[in-house]
Amino acid sequence: MGDENFIMWTYAITTLFFIISLAIVLQNRTKRIGKSTSKLPPGGTGWPLIGDSLAWYFAVSSSHPPSFVQDQVKRFGRIFSCRLFGKQAVVSADPTFNRFIMQNEGKLFQSCYPKSFRDLVGKSGLITLQGEQQKKLHGIAVNMMRLEKLKFHFLNDIHTVMLQTLNNFQDNQVILLQDVCRKVAINLMVNQLLGVSSESEVNELASLFSDFVDGCLSVPIKLPGFAYHTAMKAREIIISKINRTIEIRRQRPGSEVGNGVLGRLLEEENLPNDAIADFIINLLFAGNETTAKTMLFAVYFLTHCPMALKQLVAEHDSLRSNCNGHMITWEDYKAMPFTQCVINETLRIGGIAIWLMREAKEDVEYQDFFIPKGCFVVPFLSAVHLDEGFYKEARDFNPWRWMDPENQEKRNWRSSPFYAPFGGGARFCPGAELARLQIALFLHYFVTRYRWEQLKEDRMSFFPSARLVNGFQIRLTRIPDVISTN
Repeated sequence: MGDENFIMWTYAITTLFFIISLAIVLQNRTKRIGKSTSKLPPGGTGWPLIGDSLAWYFAVSSSHPPSFVQDQVKRFGRIFSCRLFGKQAVVSADPTFNRFIMQNEGKLFQSCYPKSFRDLVGKSGLITLQGEQQKKLHGIAVNMMRLEKLKFHFLNDIHTVMLQTLNNFQDNQVILLQDVCRKVAINLMVNQLLGVSSESEVNELASLFSDFVDGCLSVPIKLPGFAYHTAMKAREIIISKINRTIEIRRQRPGSEVGNGVLGRLLEEENLPNDAIADFIINLLFAGNETTAKTMLFAVYFLTHCPMALKQLVAEHDSLRSNCNGHMITWEDYKAMPFTQCVINETLRIGGIAIWLMREAKEDVEYQDFFIPKGCFVVPFLSAVHLDEGFYKEARDFNPWRWMDPENQEKRNWRSSPFYAPFGGGARFCPGAELARLQIALFLHYFVTRYRWEQLKEDRMSFFPSARLVNGFQIRLTRIPDVISTN
């Protein structure tokens, strides 16, 4: 507990300096917001200079990120104003307005990220690019991960990686599941994106990406000892590995090196090496975070909900018997109804994209509210997902809610305003279906091979990235007589 408190206070102090530095940098920019703010959504101003930033930080670093937003909603309504990071901000816990913001990406609103995040994902990164170049790269990513390619290019790779990673734990072995899920996810991503499968390289990349992610919302100080410095060093190494693979592939186009998305990217698209490297590192980052953390949180929630775990195990034991030793097929994946409910519920409670960062490109009028150009706009997706008005007993893990006919509209994670774990609009996650496929197959291989017991208390935190603070330490018990090919 002492180490945990030390870490939390370190993050708090670092964040305070970050907030103050951002406030100073953005103060002049805020003054340029032209029109009167008298028609802004209602809200408070918070503390001098830092506004509501500390309250915001303590909420998003807790197990219940929307707590600050929900407190403000009770006072001011689902759309309210406050001051975050030295800027006037409009925050939304309203599903209709959130969808309006996402659907108007590039028109009325544009993405807005801290310097540390922009530097790490790169100037040509799909996540931070604007305008036509963003649309082009997003289209490429969607094409690379469309349904037929999931069925024919990715399924066998996922099967192979799962067996390599999950088949060799010993009976009574103690593991940190968070580390295992990170390794599984990075293995999947580098295999599918770069065609890399070397265990030593996978382990190195898993460590590098851990440093990379921890620096994404850090103070942008490039000195030893700061998370940003460590993250930028990790980025340099990752980019050098990607560039080396690109060069090998360009020199030997008939070789197997660089197969996967990178191989198809080089064959089908005409992009410079730096744009390809940033494109790949963005997909690695997005895919690794979503997949690894959802795998982890799913097992965490199932551990605390024995009825759900029992039903999930029954579904996968039945599927394993029907497969008769064969590899899981696309049809098998689609025949996992309860697994899909578990994934939906895990993403609802423990989704990675808990809030989005946007900025008004021009003056915007919405209902009776006026949002001036340059205003920080935050669709807080998690506040909708955990709203008692939309989900009964919203903080409880209840996968059966997704079988309820009244939740029919919410089940459509591509278009529902009430359920948007993969964002929406022009920045809807192109790898959403791939992530769900990976998570489903991870659960299949994990629950058909092992039972486990939790050894140490744990809790979720969402800053600087989503995680379980103690790594979810468990002891595994192998299930005998599991068919080795499935």
